[in-house]
Amino acid sequence: MIIAVASGKGGTGKTTVATSLAAAVPADTFLDCDVEAPDAHIFLNPEFQEQKNVDILIPQVDLQKCTACGKCADVCQFNAIALMGQNPLVFPSLCHGCGSCTLNCPEEAIQEVPRTLGVLESGPAAHGIQFAQGLLNVGEPMAVPVISQLKKWRSQRNTHLEIRDAPPGTSCPVVESLRGADFVLLVTEPTPFGLHDLKLAARVVKELNLPSGVIINRDREGMSGEVRSFCKRAGLPILISIPLKRDIAEGTARGQTLIDIDSKYRKRFQNMFKEISSLSVLPDSQQRFHSLEG
Repeated sequence: MIIAVASGKGGTGKTTVATSLAAAVPADTFLDCDVEAPDAHIFLNPEFQEQKNVDILIPQVDLQKCTACGKCADVCQFNAIALMGQNPLVFPSLCHGCGSCTLNCPEEAIQEVPRTLGVLESGPAAHGIQFAQGLLNVGEPMAVPVISQLKKWRSQRNTHLEIRDAPPGTSCPVVESLRGADFVLLVTEPTPFGLHDLKLAARVVKELNLPSGVIINRDREGMSGEVRSFCKRAGLPILISIPLKRDIAEGTARGQTLIDIDSKYRKRFQNMFKEISSLSVLPDSQQRFHSLEG
């Protein structure tokens, strides 16, 4: 089973939830798909033993063969190659490596050369988890190829449990992280911004037709009413509510998971996993409202 942990905005405690769930069940595999700022390693302490570069192939034009016909620029939907007078100009940071320019060049003047976008790392972590993360090179605009290659490199479909820590937000890297998951955990907080971005994230998950549930982090008495009302209207089960407490804040700042901070969370996350297992297979799961907060 693959569970992706996502949030509409950063700072909601998404990684805290993802690593705590992975430690509690425990998970077989953990993928940190937040490749622009991976930090799950702080909580799970992996020993990285393998490393792999993430490359895409970009065009390199042989000016001796090029006739400046412009077909390469015409077929590039990303505007990564343009004709400037009689010279083709390649913009590597815009290239998605689709190969259309190479395929359509009538003079066979284009060859593809590798360009490194980032790196993948993996190794054993705490609780017997096989940990892997992607790290996008500074200044690179495209995270999706790194996430895609991370999933292909270390995703194990037949494992008992794989946890994916998705990037924050609702952009393409989030969609790529969620793709192929069996269930999505949406982590939110009881603030106006938290609710606004939860609505956006819920719409993305609905478009992907994935069963999902909500965890309210930093919950305070009397503050989460609007979040709960939205979840009820949307048919989103609230699986766990994590209170705003000083000891939790201090523990996570030290790199501790919730089960390290308070042992009762081990059982709560294990119960939540059982509930997720049922929600992910029932056809009417999005219409059911469950609460495991007791």
